[in-house]
Amino acid sequence: MNVVGGHTARLSAAFASGVVPGRIVVTGLGAVTPLGLTVAETWRGLLAGADAITPLELFDLGGMNCTQAGQIRAFTPLPALTAAGVRDRASGFAAAACLEALTQAGWLPVGGTAAATLPIALVTATNFGALDHGETALVGEAPTATAAGDLTAGVTAERIAAALGLTGPRATITLSCAAGAAALAYGAGLIRHGRAERVLVVGYDALSRFAWSGLCALRTMAKDCVRPFDLNRSGTIFSEGAAALLLEREDACHARQGTALAELLGWGTNNNGFHITAPAPRGAGSAQAMRQALARANLPAEAIDHINAHGTGTKPNDTTESQAMADVFGTHLPRIPVTSIKSSLGHMLGAAGAIEAIASILSLRDGIIPPTTHFTTPDPECAVNLVANQSRAARLQVVLSNSAGIGGCNAAVIFGKVV
Repeated sequence: MNVVGGHTARLSAAFASGVVPGRIVVTGLGAVTPLGLTVAETWRGLLAGADAITPLELFDLGGMNCTQAGQIRAFTPLPALTAAGVRDRASGFAAAACLEALTQAGWLPVGGTAAATLPIALVTATNFGALDHGETALVGEAPTATAAGDLTAGVTAERIAAALGLTGPRATITLSCAAGAAALAYGAGLIRHGRAERVLVVGYDALSRFAWSGLCALRTMAKDCVRPFDLNRSGTIFSEGAAALLLEREDACHARQGTALAELLGWGTNNNGFHITAPAPRGAGSAQAMRQALARANLPAEAIDHINAHGTGTKPNDTTESQAMADVFGTHLPRIPVTSIKSSLGHMLGAAGAIEAIASILSLRDGIIPPTTHFTTPDPECAVNLVANQSRAARLQVVLSNSAGIGGCNAAVIFGKVV
C-alpha cells in the first residue's frame, strides 16, 4: 500500500487551510442483496450471471401490475436492533452490511458485535428510509411512536450508530438513485476537510407498499427481466438491500496496520435540474459528474479501464448514458468494457450506487468484470463495449462507477487498484 507521509507540520497547515492531504482508501465492504446476504455470496452470483428477480410476495399488491422484484427472503436482523424494538427491514439490511464492512476492516471481531465505541463517521443513503415500517402508522396498523419515527429519513443512521457504537458525525443523503454514490462523495469530503479520519457509508432501501405503488406509477418497470443497453429492453425492476463501504484516510489506515482494498481516486456530483424524471439531453449531468471525478483524480479519460454503468434497462437512461460516456471518453470508449449489474440484481434504489462501487472494487481485486445478463440484440444508440452474458477477465487499474437518478441527481466515483 502506498503510504502518505504524515509530517505534523504539513498536516497542521493542511487542517488550517481546510483541506487534509493524502489518499483515501476503502478498507471494508458489506452487502445484503437479493443474490446473497454477504459480499462474497453476492459477488459469486454476479460473476455467474445469476438473476435475483422473482415474484414479489412481501405484501398484497392490491391489483398493481408490477409483480417482479429483487426481494430478500431469508434475513435475520442484528440482535442489538431487535432488542431495541427496531422492526423495519431497511434498518436491518443497512446494519448488517455495516457490520460486515467493519468486520472485514478489522474494527470488529469476526462473528462479534461492537463491544466499545468506534471513532467512525456514518453516512447513510436511501430513497425511502425505514418507510417499510413507518407506513403502518399512516394506515393505522401500528400507530406507535416507533412507527411514526420511521417516517423520517435519518432514523436508520441513529439506529446503526447506536447498535455499532459509532461516535463520529452522521449524515443522511437522499438523492434518488444516485444516493449511494453521492454518499461516497460526501464521505470522502468529510475526510478531505478534516471532519473525520474514517467514514462508514451505507446505501440501503427496503420494498414497501407505499414505495412500490410510487415506483409502479413511474411506468418504467419491466414484466420479466432487466436488459440494459439491449434494443428489446422493456424497463427496469426494483430491488431491496444494502451495501456498505468503509473509507479511511490512508495514513490513519496504515497507522493501525489496516489493509486497503482500493483507493478512492476521484468523485463528482451534481444536479442538472433538467426534469423531474427525464434525463438531460445526452446525459449532460452524468457527463459533468464523470468529468468532475476525472479532474479530482487528476486522470485523463484514457486512464479508465472499465465502467460500471448505471444501466437501468430503460431507453431514456441507456441511450443518454451511452451518449454521456461517448462525450466524456470519445475515441477511447470502444476499448473500455462496460457492464450493468442491474441486469442481475435489479435496481437497488438508494443502495444501487454503493453496490456498484463494491462490484467495481471487486473487479479491480479479481481482474474480472461481471456480465450484463439477458443481452440479445445490440442497440445502435448504445455504442458501448458491453460485457454481455458472460464474465470477462481484464487487467484493471482504474475503474469508474456511474450513477444517476430522477430529479437530475448524478454522481460518479473512480477507484484505483492498490499495489
